Amino acid sequence: MTTVRKLTQYVPLTREEFRRRFFERFYDPAFDDVQAELEKVFERAWDGYRHSRKAPRTRAAGAEFADPSYQISVEWLQTRAAIREAERRQKSVESRSRILVVSGSTRSEHTCPGEVSKTRRLAGHAAKIIEAQGFEVDLLDLSHLADEALKAIYPCKACVSTAMPLCHWPCSCYPNHSLGQTNDWMAEIYPRWVAAHGVLVLCPVHWYQAPASLKLMMDRLVCADGGNPDPTTTRGKDPALAKALELAGWPYPRHLAGRAFAVVAHGDSQGHEGVREALSEWLSSIGMFQAGNSAAVDTLIGYYEPYATSHDKLDAQPETFVQVENAAKSLAALVRDIRSGAWRAPDAELRNPRQK
Repeated sequence: MTTVRKLTQYVPLTREEFRRRFFERFYDPAFDDVQAELEKVFERAWDGYRHSRKAPRTRAAGAEFADPSYQISVEWLQTRAAIREAERRQKSVESRSRILVVSGSTRSEHTCPGEVSKTRRLAGHAAKIIEAQGFEVDLLDLSHLADEALKAIYPCKACVSTAMPLCHWPCSCYPNHSLGQTNDWMAEIYPRWVAAHGVLVLCPVHWYQAPASLKLMMDRLVCADGGNPDPTTTRGKDPALAKALELAGWPYPRHLAGRAFAVVAHGDSQGHEGVREALSEWLSSIGMFQAGNSAAVDTLIGYYEPYATSHDKLDAQPETFVQVENAAKSLAALVRDIRSGAWRAPDAELRNPRQK
């Protein structure tokens, strides 16, 4: 057994600091006349923090789990149930083919900057093309992280880097009620990925990288590739138990494998090729299949042109919309082939000797 490494002792917030952060949420003078009530709420929140009540509502896991008596989060079980229902629909031969279109820009017309993103326009165009192919489309607009109240995607804690079985499917790191980490959007996003037969990801370039909102979702999808579907085997988040499981031989279940994908990355000067390559490699690495060369698009909208006219530049580039159409049509074609049984990955019978 390898040692669980630690460097520093955890130092919780003082009551005063916790109180300061708590009341910052109620800075609006509209809350001034309910201070007495907020004081009561603060005391409950402080008590939950002091006693680390991460999952305040639990129940016995039940017969489906390795340890039926383990008290497991009710919220985690609800997300698991949604994923299992999505998987049932996705595998049903009677279900319509479904493509998840991800608009990976955080730019919103409903808050600052007050203008729609070019990514969202392209995603909407792709959705229309896919629907015209007779498919069901699920448009996931990540700009809602910026313009919807009380919505969050929390950062991945990299449990997988301690041991793969410590990374649960779905992620059990959140919600964490003791830390106020609630309203985690991933509880809804996981089933949407599972329900899809194909995924089209579109995004702009932010400093040679994918936008932060898209990267948050990508990181939190790590549990879909090798994640442990039974948290009772690690008794929640016990790193020593997880290390023992991994060293005993972990099977690395690939929960999204077999789906098709396409990607579109666009920029205004540089970085678009690298982002497209990173997205394609990520999706391939989790067992998804690129829908041909047309399904990997990196393009410029204008070139060192003013940002103020970037939408005008997009309007003047009909070829960009055609590239998106081609990616969407290629994706739809591969989904059809996969679902019909006419297509099979050439390496389907091969085993990767270096699972990780």
